Formats: sequence, C-alpha cells, structure tokens
Amino acid sequence: MATFTFSMSLSSFRSFVPIWHHRAPNHRSLGLFDVTQRMRLPPPLKCSAAEPDQETKVPATSSGSGEWTHKLTAGIAGIGFLETSYLTYLKLTGSEAFCPIGGSPCGDILNSDYALIFGVPLPLVGMVAYGLVAALGLQLATKKMLPFGIGRSSAQLMVLGTTTSMAVASAYFLFILSTKFSGSTCSYCLLSAFLSFSLFFTADIGLQETNKQVGMQLLIASLVILTLNTSYNNSISASSSLAEMELPYYATEIKNPSSPFSLSLAKHLHSIGAKMYGAFWCSHCLEQKEMFGREAVKELDIVECYPEGFRPGTVMNKACVDAKVDGFPMWVINGQVVSGEVELSELARVSGYNGSAQPS
Repeated sequence: MATFTFSMSLSSFRSFVPIWHHRAPNHRSLGLFDVTQRMRLPPPLKCSAAEPDQETKVPATSSGSGEWTHKLTAGIAGIGFLETSYLTYLKLTGSEAFCPIGGSPCGDILNSDYALIFGVPLPLVGMVAYGLVAALGLQLATKKMLPFGIGRSSAQLMVLGTTTSMAVASAYFLFILSTKFSGSTCSYCLLSAFLSFSLFFTADIGLQETNKQVGMQLLIASLVILTLNTSYNNSISASSSLAEMELPYYATEIKNPSSPFSLSLAKHLHSIGAKMYGAFWCSHCLEQKEMFGREAVKELDIVECYPEGFRPGTVMNKACVDAKVDGFPMWVINGQVVSGEVELSELARVSGYNGSAQPS
C-alpha cells in the first residue's frame, strides 16, 4: 500500500515537497526528520579576526636589526657627548687639556681660531649634536613616545641629517688639521672624527629599509661647508696676514723719550690692571709704544701674543686667546675693550686718569 510523506525543502521553510515511498518489508518510512538529518547543511562561515598564528608579522631579523642599530647609535653618541662635554668645560674654564698622546700640546689646536664657529666654541656645538643623536637613539631603541609629537620616521631623518652634518664637518676639520697644523697631533680631534663617521654609517644602516635621502644629505653637506667657510673667512684672525710667513721673535726698540704725562699715565694704567695685547711684528703696536716712549713702556703691562715667534699653524698665547683678541693692539681697561692705536688722551679718559700732568 502506498502512502504519502512530506519533506521540508532546504531552500524554503514555507513549502513542502511530497515524496512517494513504497512500503517494503523490514523498511521503515522516511520522515521529515530523517531527510533533514541526512542532508546536513555545512557549518556557517565565521567573520572574525585572523587567528594569532595566522597574523602577519614583521620578520624578527628586521625588527631586531633596527633596535640594535639604534642602541649602537645611542652608545656611540654618548661617548662623543662625554668627550665634547670635557672639552667644553676646558674651553669655558680656560684649563689646559690633558694630552693622552705625546706631541705638541692639544691646547694649541683647541684654542686656535678654527675652534670657534661664529664665536661659538666648537666643542659646545659638538656636545649639542652628540646629545641630540644620543637622545633620539635611545627613544627609537626603547620605542617610547617621542617628544614634541615627532614621529619615528621623522626622528630617523633627524638622526641621519645630524650625523651627516657631523661627518662632513669632521672631514673638513681633518683637512684643516693636515694643512694648517701639519706636524701637530690632536687625539681629541681624531676621536671625534672617528665617532662622527661611525654614527653616519650606523644611521645609514638604520634606514636600509627606506629610500636613502641622498638629496637631503647633499644639501646638508653643502650647507655645512658653506657655514664653516663663511665663519673662518669672516673671522678677523690675528695670524691671517702671516699665514705664509715664519718669523722668529725679536724685541722692538723704542726710540722716543717719554713725557711726564705719558710716564704718569703708564703708571696709572699699571695700577688699575690695564693690559695691552700686541705682537712683536705688529706695526701699530710699535706706534702705540712710541706714543708712550721708552721709559713709560716699561711701566705698561703688555702681553705678547707670540712670545715664541710665528710660523704657519702657530696659535696665540693662551692669555690672548682667553681675552678673545681679534686684532692688534687691543686694550682691556676696567673690563672695557679698546681696539687699535689709541691717543693718550683717550686712554686717560677711558681709564679715569686725573693726574696733574697733561699731554705736552
């Protein structure tokens, strides 16, 4: 006997399809539940984030290499910061530098005209540059938030720009050292150059995954060289006019006799600690001495800036360097600087001389 059963369609729950079955011995009829159990639907698809093991990761070698590079940069810059801090202290206090390697005194080069950039001590500039690189290197290595809203890519460019300028400046100073100070040694200069070049190459390695900013580096190098050339060309160096001369020291002879006024004024200048800075080869210094006369000159405090003579690479006496002498003669009276040949009446006015003797 034939019977009818109904099965639910998989595509719609609102329609039923009749299915014809023949009852047979030992066979049970298939109901709605049996059909749906045999035709199971696949499990529903899930829309979720990727599993942790399927996450896209940066290769460990790349991340580790960048972190290692930043730590190395910070370490090298830290050594440079300590060195330049020591040299800055020596410059500001007027102390003599300790020379770990024999040869000419390190102060001869550190106190020369080339140790200043527009009047700013070169070690101080280096200290600021090394400190900036060290601070940025530590921030990048520890992955901490950078100050002033600086991004990591911007910080890396700042490191590259600073190290590029330091390397170019070091190359420039090595050229000066070999040409202007031939035969002299400066262990601090060589150490700073080595550190600057090392920082430049480590910073370059740190940017190996990005495009190298060659244009920016060339621009920075050009600006550094232009700045240094401008600074040294515009500075009025006392030794610039004698760059190619070699003179042994000689004592100048004063021919004019002293007047009562000049002798009295010379004694007054000596009593208040006034000093005249000059050089044995300076014609204006000789004229200034002739104004006082041979007796009065002996009463003056005259500082000879080249007591050992002059030759290429010779630096001024330390007392003249500390006084920032930029031309001869130069008077320092009661803390006031008076440059060039000065009339005796003007020296009397500046020094507050009120003696009874008057210029003759």
